[in-house]
Amino acid sequence: MRFEVSSSDLLKQLNIASGAISNNPVLPIMEDFLFSIKENMLTITSTNLETTIITHLEVLADSDGTVAIPAKILLETLKALPEQPITITVDENYGIKIMSSFGVYKMSGDAADDFPPPPEEDNVETFNISGQKVIKGITNTIFATSNDELRLSMTGVLFHIDFTKMHFVGTDAHKLVKYTVGNLNTDIAKSIIVPKKGLSLVKNALSDEVDVTISFNRANIFFTFGDTKIACRLIDAKYPEYNAVIPVENPFEAVINRKDFLNSLKRIAIYANKSTNQVVLNLTERSMTISAQDLDFSNEATEQLNCSFSGDAMTIGFNAKFLAEMLNVMEDEEIKMQLSNPGRAGLLVPIEDDPGETLVMLIMPVMMGN
Repeated sequence: MRFEVSSSDLLKQLNIASGAISNNPVLPIMEDFLFSIKENMLTITSTNLETTIITHLEVLADSDGTVAIPAKILLETLKALPEQPITITVDENYGIKIMSSFGVYKMSGDAADDFPPPPEEDNVETFNISGQKVIKGITNTIFATSNDELRLSMTGVLFHIDFTKMHFVGTDAHKLVKYTVGNLNTDIAKSIIVPKKGLSLVKNALSDEVDVTISFNRANIFFTFGDTKIACRLIDAKYPEYNAVIPVENPFEAVINRKDFLNSLKRIAIYANKSTNQVVLNLTERSMTISAQDLDFSNEATEQLNCSFSGDAMTIGFNAKFLAEMLNVMEDEEIKMQLSNPGRAGLLVPIEDDPGETLVMLIMPVMMGN
């Protein structure tokens, strides 16, 4: 088997596929890319059994065939080459030779027979959604998921498809984000939990301009866009009843510049207690005072920001790290903080949602000691 391809085109597809290759695979062959050529179309597959990535590229081939090629050495070779046409040949013993304008590089490949087959798209439910909405949904929720394997359901993002709407939800019990996209055209009413690792690969490979076809069955979800398909094994667990946690009555509202708030938090957090990360917000009609102290080291800091607050003066404590993560992914110049009392969760929301979208970020307060 022999084929010609542009080194940079091949590298671009391999960079996408490399996301599913783990450092300590269950089977040695999973350190390889599976190359399969049929009628001048190269299909590249990689898998870690949790996530499988399949991507396609046109090449100029003299015959069809399959081979497994070690990923690390192939990627390093292509990264070190300037853009140029290269020729790859595979002999009957799976010896691989790459020819460039500089010289020849040889490595040994493997037979494709042992490569794990990709999951089947059978009994799937399918809908289409814009790539931009998927990127936004992942960005807004993935940071709020838990790393605690004992709370398996919270280690992924909930996709709750409800006919014309789709809710992306992430929570770790301290913070919760719900991002809703409307105007979907489906007859699906289902909830599935998608692992965060797979979602970050989807986000990295996706672009705003493309549409995504999402299909799922009981075991896997498939994201198909452009020349790429990413399949992820779903998390088999029950997601917490998230709507019950979001407070409905929030009579007090602060409007504040997002970047100023974020920058102030970063500075004040340096002085917070390292175990609680607690910052205290003191809200009055026209200002917000942000303060933190670490009594063990006699550290403290205070800043004041402009802010319009409707309600009686209030003092409430939050985890600075969680607050900063939320403000970081929000895009608006100004945001609203909705509150009811110092013992109940606060909400961060945009001043105005984009058409057909809603975003709610919830953060639990840190109880203040005397």
